[in-house]
Amino acid sequence: METHTVNIQDVATRARVSLGTVSNVLNRPEVVSEVKRSRVEAAIRELGFVRNESARHLGTGQSRTMGFVVMDASNPFFIDVARGAEAAARRAGSFLLTANSQADPTNERAYLGLFEQQRTQGVLIAPIGDVSDSLARLTARGVPAVVVDSPAPSAEYSSVQTDNVAGGRLAMEHLIATQRQRVDFVGGPLSMHQIEDRLTGARQALHVAGLDPAAMRIWEAESSTEQSGRLIGHRIASLPESVRPDAVLATNDLLAMGVLHALMSYSGIRVPEDIAIIGYDDIDWARSAVVPLSSIRQPSELIGSSAAQLLLEESTSPDFVHQQLLLEPELVTRESTAARTAR
Repeated sequence: METHTVNIQDVATRARVSLGTVSNVLNRPEVVSEVKRSRVEAAIRELGFVRNESARHLGTGQSRTMGFVVMDASNPFFIDVARGAEAAARRAGSFLLTANSQADPTNERAYLGLFEQQRTQGVLIAPIGDVSDSLARLTARGVPAVVVDSPAPSAEYSSVQTDNVAGGRLAMEHLIATQRQRVDFVGGPLSMHQIEDRLTGARQALHVAGLDPAAMRIWEAESSTEQSGRLIGHRIASLPESVRPDAVLATNDLLAMGVLHALMSYSGIRVPEDIAIIGYDDIDWARSAVVPLSSIRQPSELIGSSAAQLLLEESTSPDFVHQQLLLEPELVTRESTAARTAR
């Protein structure tokens, strides 16, 4: 048996008013008399009517839904970014739908295409690689887009990111200040803008300190996960002590914690006495690691809220000017990079 879906005509019939009156109650209640408005509201409650937002948006060409394609929803950094974006959207009366590309370009294109078809208010994208073609298709359909945690492909798009060159430089300067000279770099994929920039900053700090940037050993992680960090940590621990690093700079906290756990599973290796470790992002888990982790803090929620605000402004203002925001990172020191103590 077919189930009848209550529609606006049913509400009008029950309330003994015209379709136009019901529409006004739903969209412009202030223009309807109190008596008619009360009858319509009572009919809506009695019938259990729910407005079809998708149909309404298609009819008006407007939407209150923003899409956000994140690179890795399992990473607490992106959870915090999404939280900031969601709060900004909610304050503006909009909603945020988050899709996880899982660092897969095929998933990324599929979700961007879905948000394009749904005529969302706009799209936030934390890209894996070059998304120029996808962004061009979105803007051609009138769907604005803001790039998150990565540079915009051109001045035609807005973006919000942390200064990753400065972040990499801060991390390396701190390790050098704690008398570490043989630093291994752990991150990946190295083709990602964020990783490239952090590596550039680390090399700059080594050069300024009179150390050879080319001597820094680079371990490319398959993914930005704790498991990848553990695998690399075991490889570092298995090196002869004479060539083992005295510090590790990891490009996110999950990798850093993986390296930390692997190193501490080996008898005779102490953190930070033998090997100091610094991560990046300063997620909540960093402070509660088995050895509290030093990190480069990114203002994650501010990144999300700023990106959402730019998207809201672009979707509503014909005079909007694209902006590329570069936020400053901050060094947070904890026990994992404390000064050495004697054995």
